[in-house]
Amino acid sequence: MSKKNEKNTKGKIIKAAWELFYDVGYENTTVEEIIEKSGTSKGSFYHYFEGKDALLGSLSYIFDEEYARLQDSFPENMSSFDKLMYLNKELFSVIEDRIDIDLLTRLYSTQLVTKGEKHLLDNKRLYYKLLKSIVIEGQKNREFTDEMSAGEIVKLYAMCERALIYDWCLCNGEYSLMSYAKRTMPVFLSAIRI
Repeated sequence: MSKKNEKNTKGKIIKAAWELFYDVGYENTTVEEIIEKSGTSKGSFYHYFEGKDALLGSLSYIFDEEYARLQDSFPENMSSFDKLMYLNKELFSVIEDRIDIDLLTRLYSTQLVTKGEKHLLDNKRLYYKLLKSIVIEGQKNREFTDEMSAGEIVKLYAMCERALIYDWCLCNGEYSLMSYAKRTMPVFLSAIRI
């Protein structure tokens, strides 16, 4: 099987699983339903995942799919800072509209206690590569400080996003994550702007 087909198959499984998790809940979703909805086989499912719980760490894949879609959609002449705010708004919109808060809470708790791979921190993800390219562009255009490395700024940005998501989960989604971030992210990131 080619790498593209492998990624396609894995992506179909992940997409189907998260749609089912959102529609019927994590507890009510079976592996068989995921296989059926994804149009794949039991062998394919177990090739990529040990079971349903293993899919919790795949949320970063869903987010990166969204970033792949967004990376070429920036309006012309948009500042680097505005690109970061645009990405944040779009990500938080996806979270509010398509990700069950209980599932997001479960994902965050597994990332806190896992001894293995921490998907949210994997700097090979498109998320980190895209952020870094925007930050480097912003430093080149003298929008962002050069007193911090691009990597440090990306880490700060990602940490701010995670903090907002974590707090939103703690508060059980009592407020709009997207609206709150629109007000707070510029405050959090004021130290990087020139």
